[in-house]
Amino acid sequence: MALTAMKTRKKSAERGHRLLQQKSDSLTVRFRKIVGQIQDKKIEMGKGLKNASFSLAQAKYAAGDFSTTVVENCSTANFKVEIAEENVAGVKLPIFRRYGGEDIGDGSTKELTGLAKGGAQIDRSRTQFVTALERFVELASLQTAFLKLDEVIRITNRRVNAIEHVVIPRLENTVSYIISALDEREREEFYRLKKIQDKKKDAIAAREAEKSVYEAEQDRQSAMLTGFMDDGADNDIVV
Repeated sequence: MALTAMKTRKKSAERGHRLLQQKSDSLTVRFRKIVGQIQDKKIEMGKGLKNASFSLAQAKYAAGDFSTTVVENCSTANFKVEIAEENVAGVKLPIFRRYGGEDIGDGSTKELTGLAKGGAQIDRSRTQFVTALERFVELASLQTAFLKLDEVIRITNRRVNAIEHVVIPRLENTVSYIISALDEREREEFYRLKKIQDKKKDAIAAREAEKSVYEAEQDRQSAMLTGFMDDGADNDIVV
């Protein structure tokens, strides 16, 4: 019973090791993909910030300093972020994305900005900065997923190594010990049964020998009695 239980635990450990290894492989593939995406997004973000800064300089050159007007018109946030989740091999990765679509909050805050001059440059600068913010959000989502996957992969790999190098060898040693103990017990039982059979054979042989001696003694006594009776009969004859 103990051997069956240990074999069942060993099979369960091997199945768990295989599943964790598959999970680690899947997460590693996604991790490497995210690393490449982060590199690409950083390059795009650098170009976007460069274009946004250049467009801001153009807008200031065309319309002058309009920062006060922008601050006065910003009563609510025009750019909002929401959090979603993506399930990758049982791991929930946070995803950041812009809330409400592209045109949420537009219209009222920039209707009169640059009305006198430079309105096109200001609108172009705003578009460039909104695009840069979207790149920031995408990069933040990728980096958060990167950190989450890095932690989960390290934990999963530790579990895989623990099962492979500690749990499974320990169960194998236990199974081997139980099998050797059962073999030793079987050999002892075989030796005991053999000794019992030998003792039974010796007892039977002793009884046969005793019976043979007894029968020989009976035959000898019968023969002596017969000879004695024959000698007595001869002495009684009268001539």
